[in-house]
Amino acid sequence: MKIVKWILIIVGGGFALYIVGAIVALIVLFAQFDSSSYEELVVNYEEKSKEIREVEQFINSRLPKNKVVEIEFENYSISRFYVRTDGKYDPSLDISGTKSVKEEDLFNGLNWSYKTTDSLKRKLDKAGCISVQSGTPCQIGFQRHGMGMYFYNLFDEPVLDSLTNNYNDSCRYILYKQDVALEWLGGAIGVQCFPEFNRKRR
Repeated sequence: MKIVKWILIIVGGGFALYIVGAIVALIVLFAQFDSSSYEELVVNYEEKSKEIREVEQFINSRLPKNKVVEIEFENYSISRFYVRTDGKYDPSLDISGTKSVKEEDLFNGLNWSYKTTDSLKRKLDKAGCISVQSGTPCQIGFQRHGMGMYFYNLFDEPVLDSLTNNYNDSCRYILYKQDVALEWLGGAIGVQCFPEFNRKRR
């Protein structure tokens, strides 16, 4: 009976690993052939550059210089909210996953109100985007796809020559304009570069 028991355990474990492997393979496959791409980022920016820049101006004008806020909306709710003060992450002002925090507690030290986040959400909707991180560059999230996400990085001035290689690395970043870098940030699983660059490397 012990032999049968161990055989069943081994077979069961192998089957579980097979299922996990299949799921991971599907995630990678869908990320690899994601329909969203460089072209969609460009089209959205060309159509809504004014609205995208308005998001940048709105959030940066409503924060103290020593604070950085990252906020993402899902439907009509805040799904992610992070605050850094003088470069230090504040775990008490954090919404991630299913963590529940009263929205008014998030406004502590920011001089924000419900009206602030409502206005920000409307501006992101008009820009066709879902998230924003304050600062320079201001990082605005376009869309999530698979395990990754597409972003616009907005600069106040043309990117310095010393930083050009960082923001045009033929992988994570594409320097689309002198003051706009497109970004693909892959998740823990899946492609880590823009799909266009992955196809060129084959």
